[in-house]
Parts: sequence; C-alpha cells; structure tokens
Amino acid sequence: MAPLKSSAQSAAWQMQSPQSAGFAPDLSSRLDALIAEKRVWNVHSVLVARGGQLVLERYFNGTDWRRGQTLGTVNFGPETLHDLRSVSKSIVGLLYGIALDQRQVPPPEAPLFEAFPAYADLAAEPARAKWTVQHVLTMTMGTDWDELSVPYTDPTNSEIEMDRAPDRYRYVLGRPVVFEPGKRWVYSGGATALLGRMIAQGTGRSLHAFARETLFDPLGMGPSEWLTDEQGNEFAASGLRLQPRDLLKVGQLVLQHGEIGGRRIVSGEWIRRSMTPYVSCDEVRRYGYQWYLGDMASTVPSAPRWNRNRLEHYQGAYGNGGQRLWVFPGLDLVVAVTAGNYDTTDQWVPSLRVLREAVLSSVL
Repeated sequence: MAPLKSSAQSAAWQMQSPQSAGFAPDLSSRLDALIAEKRVWNVHSVLVARGGQLVLERYFNGTDWRRGQTLGTVNFGPETLHDLRSVSKSIVGLLYGIALDQRQVPPPEAPLFEAFPAYADLAAEPARAKWTVQHVLTMTMGTDWDELSVPYTDPTNSEIEMDRAPDRYRYVLGRPVVFEPGKRWVYSGGATALLGRMIAQGTGRSLHAFARETLFDPLGMGPSEWLTDEQGNEFAASGLRLQPRDLLKVGQLVLQHGEIGGRRIVSGEWIRRSMTPYVSCDEVRRYGYQWYLGDMASTVPSAPRWNRNRLEHYQGAYGNGGQRLWVFPGLDLVVAVTAGNYDTTDQWVPSLRVLREAVLSSVL
C-alpha cells in the first residue's frame, strides 16, 4: 500500500538552540557519547521539542523492518517513514476521541456488544456481558491474552493468532475471561483492534482515511502509511508508519490538550480522560485510554548535591523495537525516538538511555 500524502503542506518546526530552551549546550554531544560508548544502539532518530520548537533533531543509519519485511540498512532522514508499532495504539485512542466528538462511536460507558451485534452470541457469558467500551480503552477486559511472554515471531502470540484468525473480532471477543473486567490490565492488541473497528464502522471510512482527514491533515503531517491485512483492514494496534517529525507533532498536540495552532483537533476533555490513570500496569506505570502514564526520575548534576534527583510526570506511547513518544507537561517537553531493536529483550534500553542520560539530564 503506497503512503498517503497530506492535502496540506507539512508545517515546519522552528528550531531553537538548546541553551535558549533551557538545556545544557552539550545536549547533542551527550547523545553522541552514548552512541560512541555503545550504550545506545540501532537508534534511527531522536527529536526533542520544548516550548513548541525543535531543540534537537538527529538521524542515523541502521537496519530496519516494515512490520516483518526487512528493509536492510536505511539512511534515515526527516522524510523517512518509520514503523511505529504499538505507538499506533495511542494514536487510535486519540482517533476514538475525535470520532466520539462527532457522535460516530459509542461513549466509554456504553455496553461493548451494542457496537458488535453480529457477535451477540458471545455475550451470553455473564463476564462478557459486563464489558463496556471503557474496558477496551483501558485494556481491562480480563481475557486470556499473551503478547508479552511470547515473541511476535511465535505463532502462538495472541496478536499473531488474531491476525491469522478467519474473523479477528470474533477471536478477540471470544477469548476466555480469566479476570474480573475492569480489575486488571492485560496488554492486548486485540482491544485496539476493536477500537479501530468501531471507528471504521461508525465513520464509514477506513481507519487510515479517517486519521488523515481528522488528525494528520489538520496537523499538517506529511505522507503516512497504515499497513493492512489481506482483507484491507488496518492493523490498528501496530501498523502505522509516520515521519518522526509528525510523531513529535502528535506529542505536541497532547501537550497542548488537543489544540494546536489555534485549532481544536481533539477535545480537551478527551485528552483529560485519556491521561487519567485508570489501572496499574506494573509497579511504576499506569494506563489511561491507550496511553502510559508515570513518573520518570532523572539526575540534575548542576543542582545542589542534596537536591539532584528530579521526578517528572510523563504521558507515553510505546512500540516494539524502541519506538517511543514521551510528553512531559511539567517541562513543556516532547521527545520522540525511533529505533530498530525489534523483538529483543533489551529493546527498551537504548531509547530510555537517550531520554534519561541525554535529554532529561540536560534540562537545567
């Protein structure tokens, strides 16, 4: 599928120096040192914006894949599309809010099976009958679903099984319920697939077409691609490809509560609800509507010894391979990282080190 182009000229980011944005002047050098010391590997791009202006924009060479298809070594740049993998989920969460404002999808409180009448037979089980759209938005359906302990290269991975099922939505809705709905977070690309289906059904457009019309074009984004299955349905949970600058724009939109350039794109109320911590993911992370929430610790060497530790609240979108989008409201800061460390146990390490040891440690 060829990338779709924007109907509007992509808005250019304005650059400012690290010093004028409140960073140490050696911000870029700290990133270079991490790479030279091999503490960061196969990172493809790092973009930092503060106060709505670019502070750092770096691209590198590295091996990459297009959702399972090797691309070999790529010379990355501003116009290179990149897999977002599960960062797609967070963008689907924003799209659901836009569709809700247009009254084209049911509200979070609505019974889920009202949006899926063709599968009403599955609602006979009492636990499933309790499901609301909110359980899908927060990944608290309580079903037997394993994407985390089984790699995506394994056909028994639940998302891979869903993609190969004759009817992906029946597969998701028919999984055994093993936890009380609403009580426990279980990471599930199936939940995002249901959201994508409700958006497509309600708007009468493909997920990608709706995204272009209501989110990407209003943000002045460049070309985009949303990979599909054999039936032409987008992989809602993991199929989006964007240019890194455009990923940064999504973060800036969230930072500005859904309004950018004087234009309201997502309602402020939906942003608020999306960034509300409904359930714990683990000891440190919480989950909203398809977004991670938490607090990030960093060290400020220039601060007094007794006050060098800083804790900043963040809103995050994460994807396989090291794809990361972080929004730090308290610092007026957005950070986007793309990388090619797919399906490795330490894939999160390079991106997190970039954030902690290059970016946050440079904030004065």
